[in-house]
Amino acid sequence: MQVVLCALIGYLFGNINPAFIISKLKGFDIRQRGSGNAGASNTVITVGKKAGLFVALFDIFKAVAASLLGAYLFPQLRFAKILAGSCCILGHIFPAMMRFHGGKGLASLGGTILAFNPIVFVLLLGFEMILGFSMDYVCVVPVTGSVIFTMIYALITGDPVGTAILSVVALVILFKHIENFKRIQNGTEAHISFLWKKEQEIARIKKNTDD
Repeated sequence: MQVVLCALIGYLFGNINPAFIISKLKGFDIRQRGSGNAGASNTVITVGKKAGLFVALFDIFKAVAASLLGAYLFPQLRFAKILAGSCCILGHIFPAMMRFHGGKGLASLGGTILAFNPIVFVLLLGFEMILGFSMDYVCVVPVTGSVIFTMIYALITGDPVGTAILSVVALVILFKHIENFKRIQNGTEAHISFLWKKEQEIARIKKNTDD
């Protein structure tokens, strides 16, 4: 019962989606514009940088809150923090309140890592920023980050249950980014440089889409 309640708390936190709320306040559904996902990167594309930053921070700290609350309420569960954080990620990706069509979990993954260990978060963030900017694609960050964090968690804790939970999350994140990698192949995936080369990126994507 403790496992179920801990998972449920994380999942419910994940269902709180600021990207979707902001888009509705603006008069549209973010899942029907841009990349079609209710997350920070698509908020940048469809609403703007400030809104995207707010969404990213909110999604990070909702995962932090879920993880810490889970650990506080269920101290008997060694993996409570990871379970609540992972279920927050899954709640963000598959929110029941949004008919199971949410975001892709990057920021909430970051929040789960931050709650687990701030030093690991900072080191992994630095590595992923270098990787993301060198490849100029955001989608490589959650896929590689989820796998690397799973390995780090296993090495630090030796906890098989938490490692298994994180492995499932990593597979889900990989599955959710298959379309991104397909768009990279056909040249229609937005580069990170969209942030400062918006017009050129829109023109490039439109040209490749028309072709």
